[in-house]
Amino acid sequence: MNKRTAHRWRLLALMLTAVFFAFGSFWLLQAVQTDDATGVGNGLNEPDYIVENFSFVRMTEHGAPRYVVSGARLAHHPDNDVSEVTRPVVESMAPGRPRMTMHADRGQVYHGEDRVELMGNVDVNRPATPKSAALRAKTEALTVLADDEIVKTDRPVQMTLGAASANGVGMVAENPTQKLHLGGRGQIVYPPRTSPAPNQ
Repeated sequence: MNKRTAHRWRLLALMLTAVFFAFGSFWLLQAVQTDDATGVGNGLNEPDYIVENFSFVRMTEHGAPRYVVSGARLAHHPDNDVSEVTRPVVESMAPGRPRMTMHADRGQVYHGEDRVELMGNVDVNRPATPKSAALRAKTEALTVLADDEIVKTDRPVQMTLGAASANGVGMVAENPTQKLHLGGRGQIVYPPRTSPAPNQ
C-alpha cells in the first residue's frame, strides 16, 4: 500500500468518526428535548416549596377570615399551581355562618380555582344553630368550593343530622343557606317521636 492510499484510508476513518459523533450528539439533543417537552428532567413536576405544619387564611373583602386551610405538610407544584397536603383541615369561618370543619388524610389545593379536594377518611362537622341541627358526614372524597361555602361528593356518604341518620350516594351541602341534598338511593332513619305523658 503506497503512502497515497494509506492517507486516503486515514482520512476516511477520520470522516466516519466525525459522522458518528455528529449523529450521537444529534440523538442526545433530541432525547433531552423530548424529556423537556414531557416535563421529565426539567424539574417542573418537583415542588418549588414545602411547608411543614402550615396554616393559611383567606380573608373576605372586609378583612374578616373567610376560611382557613391547615395541615401537617404542604408541597406546592408550580406546573399546575396545585398543592399536595398531608392531613388537611379546612375550616369555613365566614361571618354569620356556622363554622364547618373538614378533616381528611390528604388533599389537593387548586389555588387558581379556590377549590380543595379532600381524600381519604373525610369527616365533616357543622355545629347546631338556632335554625339547623348539627351535621356530621363521612365519605372518602369531598370537593370543597371554599368561596361559595359548598361541599359536594359523588361517593357514598354516611351522615347524621341532629338525631336523624342517613346514607346515600352523593351529597351537596350549602353552608350559606344550610341546605342539604343527599343523592342516589339511600336510607334515612328518624328517631321515634316521644309520646306526650298521660294526664294525671
